[in-house]
Amino acid sequence: MRQDIDVDIHPVYPISWRASALNGLLRGTTKPISSLLLRHEIGMGLVTRLMALGERLPIPAPAHVSIVKEDADPCGTEWVRAGGDLDESKVVLYFHGGAYFFCSPATHRPITWRLSAAARRPVLALDYRQGPVHALSESLADALDAYQGLLDQGYEPSDIVIAGDSAGGHLTLATLLALRDRGMPLPSAAICLSPWADLSDSRRTVNRWVDPMLPASRVDWLARRWTAGLDRRDPLVSPVFGDYTGLPPLMVITGSTEVLRDEGRRVALRARGAGVKVTYEEWHRMPHVFAILADVVPEARMVFGHIQRFLAAVAASADGTAPPAVSTPVSAADQRQGSLVGPGSDSAAA
Repeated sequence: MRQDIDVDIHPVYPISWRASALNGLLRGTTKPISSLLLRHEIGMGLVTRLMALGERLPIPAPAHVSIVKEDADPCGTEWVRAGGDLDESKVVLYFHGGAYFFCSPATHRPITWRLSAAARRPVLALDYRQGPVHALSESLADALDAYQGLLDQGYEPSDIVIAGDSAGGHLTLATLLALRDRGMPLPSAAICLSPWADLSDSRRTVNRWVDPMLPASRVDWLARRWTAGLDRRDPLVSPVFGDYTGLPPLMVITGSTEVLRDEGRRVALRARGAGVKVTYEEWHRMPHVFAILADVVPEARMVFGHIQRFLAAVAASADGTAPPAVSTPVSAADQRQGSLVGPGSDSAAA
């Protein structure tokens, strides 16, 4: 695989039976449960309480993975290190997903420890404030404070990568835009896994029926819930409308059948149009934030090799040197330079 940054990648592989089975399981459980519960405050509160119980169960990780808490909360901010040979002068600041009202750093360890291994640096997984008690602006304030905290600890901006999934992908993009607008030094790169980037009044139609996990109507409901009283087309609310001029290289990873796919596409197109180098990857029939399924799904493990390739290419570009060879677990990939393909239909994505 070539070490380009500005590239579209559509990995080609025979989908594993594990991925197929999990897609069916999600379609029969998570999607209908979400459709039922995410209609009112009571249902949302029930989801939060159920997830809080699950977050306190130990999340298995290999023996070489170190997890160090920054606070007393068992689900709070944590440092994740995959191995003892990491470059401690560099760091990934990670924002977990969860629709801005559930999940925590603890739930996302299947991503964060593998991200540490791929990046060869520690990961700081942030426990930012979430709804319904807190507003989007408070989540963003926590993200900006965490970034400033890393600068205060002596990390160079060029040694920081920001990453996040779903709502955390939204927070990643909003953080980049806010840092740029405030004249603060920017990180070296950013990675978004299935970013939730459009909280405007646009109704989601693409992949509405084929997404195995997310009911589009409930995503729309949550968007209205979190943006009440806000300008829903403000770039810090809906980053798909942002001006990405001057931002660092960006990696956007989506699944071909997820309802948020085109939000990632639109971010990639807008950023690329503003002169940002963008790696856009669209994985065939993978569900929302499939990287979190890496303990079970082989395709989810493969994606971390692609993240490693991206970060190596970013580092080589910054140094002005030829990028090192990076071993990637994908045996074949279809790479397309230039513009992304346009929005697809449900039938095309299935």
